[in-house]
Amino acid sequence: MLESLITSKTRIRLLVKFFVNAANAGYLRGLAQEMQENTNAIRKELNHLSEAGYILRDAAETKVMYRANTEHPLFSTLQQLVRKHIGIDKIVAQVVERMGSVSKIYIIGDYAKGIDSGAIEIVVEGSQVDASYIHQLAPKIKNEIQKEVHFTITSHFEGHGLLIFENT
Repeated sequence: MLESLITSKTRIRLLVKFFVNAANAGYLRGLAQEMQENTNAIRKELNHLSEAGYILRDAAETKVMYRANTEHPLFSTLQQLVRKHIGIDKIVAQVVERMGSVSKIYIIGDYAKGIDSGAIEIVVEGSQVDASYIHQLAPKIKNEIQKEVHFTITSHFEGHGLLIFENT
């Protein structure tokens, strides 16, 4: 989806990194290693995103850290766009629709860190969640979003992850 709008794969990967989870941050060399890109390509895209105001540069000692600018007027729009690109909206819709009493849904692993690895790890928290439905759901979601989806069902999640749904 984003590929037709934004032609730079590096820019898309940076947008995923910073906008899937606003808590994600990174510095030039770390991002280059993580994305297996050269530092010049990463620097160029970081400069463009920073000049546009989408990400912030924070100088700390010898490193410059980058993070999403949550105060930017388009922050929530960009975050929604990135999450749709990944397929989070479809996962939440399908899980909540038929899984029983879901209280929370988390993304853990690579995607919570903003790494577009192709495998999304989902934790579904709730009582009386339909586990058999999960086995049918994962391949359907994979066909829709072109990414592997791995589900874990628990009655109480105490790990670290990105909360993407909460039944209030």
